[in-house]
Amino acid sequence: MSDLVSRDLKHVWHPCSQMRDYEAFPPLEVVGAQGCHLHLKDGRKLIDAVSSWWCKSLGHGHPRLRAALSRQMDRFEHVILANTTNDVIVGLSERLASLAPGLNHVFYAGDGSTAVEVAAKLALHARKIQGSGESRFLALENGYHGETALTLALGDLGLYREAYREVLPPVSFLRGLPYVDSESHPLWRDCSAVWPALEAQLEENLAGLCAVVIEPILQGAGGMRFYSADFLRRLRAWTRARGVYLIADEILTGFGRTGTMLACEHAGIVADIVCLSKGLTAGWLPMSATLVSDEIYGLFYGDYGHGRDFLHSNTFAGNALAAAVALEALDVYRDEDILGQVRRNGPILAAAMDRVARTTGRLKNVRCLGAVAAAELQGPGTGHQTKTGQDARAGFQVYREAVSRGALLRTLGDTVYWLLPLNAGPEVVSELESITTASIQAVLG
Repeated sequence: MSDLVSRDLKHVWHPCSQMRDYEAFPPLEVVGAQGCHLHLKDGRKLIDAVSSWWCKSLGHGHPRLRAALSRQMDRFEHVILANTTNDVIVGLSERLASLAPGLNHVFYAGDGSTAVEVAAKLALHARKIQGSGESRFLALENGYHGETALTLALGDLGLYREAYREVLPPVSFLRGLPYVDSESHPLWRDCSAVWPALEAQLEENLAGLCAVVIEPILQGAGGMRFYSADFLRRLRAWTRARGVYLIADEILTGFGRTGTMLACEHAGIVADIVCLSKGLTAGWLPMSATLVSDEIYGLFYGDYGHGRDFLHSNTFAGNALAAAVALEALDVYRDEDILGQVRRNGPILAAAMDRVARTTGRLKNVRCLGAVAAAELQGPGTGHQTKTGQDARAGFQVYREAVSRGALLRTLGDTVYWLLPLNAGPEVVSELESITTASIQAVLG
């Protein structure tokens, strides 16, 4: 163990980790990153197969983003956004407002969880302004929206929320979603066979319902699951007809991950509130944005001190360095035809994951949409505990094996997934296919 790792383990509490795991699988010493790869101190090069928690949409070290950051650093780095403005934040806000018709107002914060928290607070507050007692939320099964108290309540993953159950507000969950494996699945365009049961659940939850909160099309932490675009269309129509707000958490899905700029575009709908982060700055700096409809914004517009003031604040809201990078990232998405790259590479990604499944015989439920491919491991040590009562954690063992072979393939339990930078080429996919195949075979035979 190196001196740096020893110092790390003495003081650093790593996120989303059981620190005891680091005794056998110590943290990787990163000394550089470029494109789709991380460079380690020991000379190894790893494919960043998860885009460093899904945010490095343009890979590491993009020269145009570096230049944009440098230019802004020569001007100023951060100024309080309350009662000030600048050309960068105005330009970014104009561009973000153009992503979703009717959502012309942008509220900034520092991370995705806070963006969803802002959205939920806005929905609740808007109902109070309207004199309504509606204060309940409905979310989707297997959903995840962050780690603040309110967003944790909106998630359906016990692994994250169960320890804090006593302090979380009650939230209902819509179950029996029409999951699909690709856009060619019959349910993608027509979920009429399952809609009545879903609509019945919606009607049962209508009393006091303030908003429905969703990850559109793709649910990330819940296992990289895709659901029907037709379901999303029907859900939007239902919320509009019933006067219920729809909040779209596009933290993961925004900026091309599913093949469209926003995942809601697959269904041809616009939510009342949209939350963005991760790809907003292409993973360079923390920043989030909550896009709000003209109608909701109008409810808060009035004289100070009459209950219409939205006083949420974050110190680094609208950070100029992050805004400058975000504005340049939007240009790169356009200039480098990132959406086109995702569409062209999607079949390559899907075929590669299919080959891994056929070669190993250890994957089930293979699925692919846009720049995401995923499947579940099957075999010894998956989905059950060993005789000692300890989780065999086959997914974690595949992750460790993949690192030793050259890829940061951080699994979600027994879900193996590829979520490369959007501009990753076929050669990277091919290398990742080989590493994934060898890693699964080494662990599961």
